[in-house]
Amino acid sequence: MRKNHKPAAESKPIRRDFVASLQKGLEVLTCFNRGASRLTLSEVARLTGSSAASARRSLLTLHALDYLESDGKRFWVAPRALLVAHSYLASRPIPQLAQPTLDALAERTRQSASLAKLVGDHAMIIARSTARRSLSTGLGIGARLPAYCSATGRVLLAGLPPAEAARRVRAMAREPLTAKTVYRTDEVLAEVARCREEGWAGNDGELEMEVRSMAVPVFDREGDTVGAMSIAVRIDRMTMVELRDAFLPVLRKARDSLATRLYPE
Repeated sequence: MRKNHKPAAESKPIRRDFVASLQKGLEVLTCFNRGASRLTLSEVARLTGSSAASARRSLLTLHALDYLESDGKRFWVAPRALLVAHSYLASRPIPQLAQPTLDALAERTRQSASLAKLVGDHAMIIARSTARRSLSTGLGIGARLPAYCSATGRVLLAGLPPAEAARRVRAMAREPLTAKTVYRTDEVLAEVARCREEGWAGNDGELEMEVRSMAVPVFDREGDTVGAMSIAVRIDRMTMVELRDAFLPVLRKARDSLATRLYPE
């Protein structure tokens, strides 16, 4: 592994001009997902940890601004919410520069390829390509994977200073998602340390029993870790050793090609 991440956004101190109501509104907007696509007021309050009154104000405001739709009882995300994601994708260089690389990687390996960044306790996909006949698990841009048990998450944690990575792992909620999930503190930290030493991370059925994946860090031109690039296969296609031997060199080559075009942000 090369240089560590710059200080994480999560460590920024809260200033006097911090707008708590805006924070609550964004938490409400982002609590919707594939498994919680239509939510009641009480469900939103539970998911965001806010009071019913606070959740109601945020929901009604977002509905009035056309970021949410409602039938009077349940709320769901409206197309206007895409403006938030579009602003990031259109204004930041990494997703735009990575897409051709991911497309070429997916086409060459016939597997899905993704680029992720660390956001809180998750690895968030910011670019993705799915080739013909490749694995499709419903993941897309904006999908979040738990950092402690995903290949991309472990790569991104390994890019942090060791003490910071350990602090984050100990603080995040961790649970076994499958019978194979590595989630205990010492085991997760051992996986992160191995990734820091070897320069790649694997996932063997820890998120979904039928999926294997691996990831490598993506560096900018100064050697700072700015993301994690991954590919995934169905478990019946190849063993973890076969996945590593067949695709790790290809994955690293794609990563190195992208790195030559990434300037520090």
